[in-house]
Amino acid sequence: MKKITLITGSTMGTAEYIAEYAAKILKKHNFETNIKHGPNLKDLSMQGIWLIICSTHGMGELPENIKPLAKEIKKKNNLEKIFYGAIGIGSREYDTFCGAIHKLDLLLKKQNAKKIGKTLEINILESNFIENFIKQWIKKWSKKITDLQIIIS
Repeated sequence: MKKITLITGSTMGTAEYIAEYAAKILKKHNFETNIKHGPNLKDLSMQGIWLIICSTHGMGELPENIKPLAKEIKKKNNLEKIFYGAIGIGSREYDTFCGAIHKLDLLLKKQNAKKIGKTLEINILESNFIENFIKQWIKKWSKKITDLQIIIS
């Protein structure tokens, strides 16, 4: 069974909720999950699969609880053994919609982490449909992981 570490960055708890829901869906697709809320880099495996779930704060900024991790990733020379997916949360009312996840995505790419699939961008104004968006995205994303299984193993 493949293990996925879900990493959250949140100001009001939405990313945590989404991580818990995503973990349930991933378990139904035969993945083992581990949720880390605002972890330090030392709390994470330096190889394997990460799913980063991050809300946008203020003017496209990272939430306080994930800023230390972002600083540590910036100092890390190489994350080539990390494969990751990204889920961003924001409001389309702002031109910085999902700015935080885009910053983390760029940071991970600069450190040679390998992205699996496209970023899921969740508009918090469509909160009635969040679970549907996540379920559909996880289904596609987990298929990509299964297709890459030989590479990741």
